Amino acid sequence: MNKKTLGARIAAMRKGKGWTQEELGEKLGLSAQAVSKWENDQSAPDISLLLPLAHLFGVSTDALLGEEKPTVTYLAPEGRDIDSMMLRIVVDSAEGDHVRVNLPLGVVRVLTESDLLTVMQNEKLGGAIQSIDFAQLFFLVSKGAMGELITVDTADGTVVRIFVEAV
Repeated sequence: MNKKTLGARIAAMRKGKGWTQEELGEKLGLSAQAVSKWENDQSAPDISLLLPLAHLFGVSTDALLGEEKPTVTYLAPEGRDIDSMMLRIVVDSAEGDHVRVNLPLGVVRVLTESDLLTVMQNEKLGGAIQSIDFAQLFFLVSKGAMGELITVDTADGTVVRIFVEAV
């Protein structure tokens, strides 16, 4: 766990967004004083506010609560070149097979627009990733999602992990 207090993390994330305590409070329907109390560790947000706070800051609730390394981050999509991003698929089967696929997101965009990726999923890449909606995945990335986006642990012991990274 991160040694910073919850209040210190909230303050750092708020400042990272360039918001005042009043602006954060307005976004949550609260007063600046309530935010100030959180940041000074005099009180903590109600549990019902953790998810909205995480969404506002673009982090997971784990990161908000002190997890050292969030698995998914959200970056402002403006100014990011999706074509300089890489989709990485890691499949470790229960039988000991290890598959690594690295695709530039520009290629993923073309494949999803042409439905070719769906054909490849059904015929070549196997059952572990057949249910993954790559068009939705691409949409999430276009909105700023990065990091480990999907982890699938199948009943037979196969593990599939999908990452998006800047190259």
